[in-house]
Amino acid sequence: MARKAVDVVLLPEKAMANKAIEVNAKLVENFGSEIVLNTENCLPHISLAVGCVDDKDIPAIHKILHSIAKENSLGTLIVSGVQIASVGSRTLSVFEIERTKELQSLHEKVTEMLSPYLTFDVTADMIADAEVERFTLQWISSYKEKSSYQNFAPHITIGYGEVIDRLFPIKFIASKLAFCHLGNHCTCRKILVSVEL
Repeated sequence: MARKAVDVVLLPEKAMANKAIEVNAKLVENFGSEIVLNTENCLPHISLAVGCVDDKDIPAIHKILHSIAKENSLGTLIVSGVQIASVGSRTLSVFEIERTKELQSLHEKVTEMLSPYLTFDVTADMIADAEVERFTLQWISSYKEKSSYQNFAPHITIGYGEVIDRLFPIKFIASKLAFCHLGNHCTCRKILVSVEL
């Protein structure tokens, strides 16, 4: 039975996705970032829940996401600034997203409704990329414990290096709720299912 490392995500509208890709391109140019955002196989995204699933459960998850999308209204989301974090010896830049009541509620609903399907026993062969860093596996295996509920910190990862863009706040909407196969550095490599918001 095939298993995948997956991420339930919000995909930002085109203008916001393009902004993230544009800022990432500067990081790649200046720092040689290993994360190269694009609209094909490294999608700008906001993670809501991370874990591992059996392929056979994907249709059931699709139905759940469809029902969640119908029942939840997110409204406008806001990038409030850049957060710089250390990942080993490297610097990682992310766009911080304001944690609104609606966004927190959506995160909790996704976490609860998918909990029968998500496990955290990730192995490198569940990742979409051939090369997998230890950090990637650690992030996935500890996600529920370290990044859920009161620890939920919505963000869009921009890449390795320090973002100097300071044009905030940025208002945007999320256009889709999607379920993606995770790649190295917890990138969204492939949309497995998605529903319009």
